[in-house]
Amino acid sequence: MRLLKVEELRKSFGGLRAVDGLSFEVAEGEVMGLLGPNGSGKTTAMNLISGALHADSGSIRLESDELMGLSAYKIARLGVARTFQLVRVLGGMTCVENVQAGMAYRKDHKFGAAAHTEALELLALVGLSKFADTPAVDLTYIDQKRLELARALALKPRLLLLDEWLAGLNPTELQEGIKLIRNLRAQGLTVILVEHVMEAVRALCDRCVVMLAGAKLAEGKTEEVLAQEEVITAYLGAPHV
Repeated sequence: MRLLKVEELRKSFGGLRAVDGLSFEVAEGEVMGLLGPNGSGKTTAMNLISGALHADSGSIRLESDELMGLSAYKIARLGVARTFQLVRVLGGMTCVENVQAGMAYRKDHKFGAAAHTEALELLALVGLSKFADTPAVDLTYIDQKRLELARALALKPRLLLLDEWLAGLNPTELQEGIKLIRNLRAQGLTVILVEHVMEAVRALCDRCVVMLAGAKLAEGKTEEVLAQEEVITAYLGAPHV
């Protein structure tokens, strides 16, 4: 069953066309990779889906709901959550307060003791139990990433957008992160994964969409896409002759 359908999405910044006619679909329960070299438009596409930016034209449908033009908080309430390439935590609040804040923006708002209990469960899920009462600003960068994921999950999303969430992890942390995303998928969560760590892409993604200069360069099964000559050239550059 299709969960997300993106059609002819376009976004320009002055004379720069950051997203240029992008179209793809994501099935419910799928982990799809959104790949491409730096500057190819991946994060801009994620910003358009989540409402952080508004597209110039196109369509973004979450099942029957059109997301184009909606505010970010309304899109979150419909079931889209995300993490950011540059981590955004509420530094002056504790970890458990950060997660509880996410619960205020979902359909079944949760506050008080019930929210506190659920927030502790989510912190345990991402490995941050011992930091529940620690100010978010005091966490390491990697642990702030974990916190941001817990806060995103507090929304009880149907679609989770992960923007380089696995970047910067050591080998042990990477395997833990892959296992966590697999577990989330097993629980029925749909994920779009922007990632440069190919070990994670191969381990997690059923399909990939590859972007180049704002447009879709390739789409298909992960191993088949990553083996295409034009995809290899986009990442590594054309060979010198």
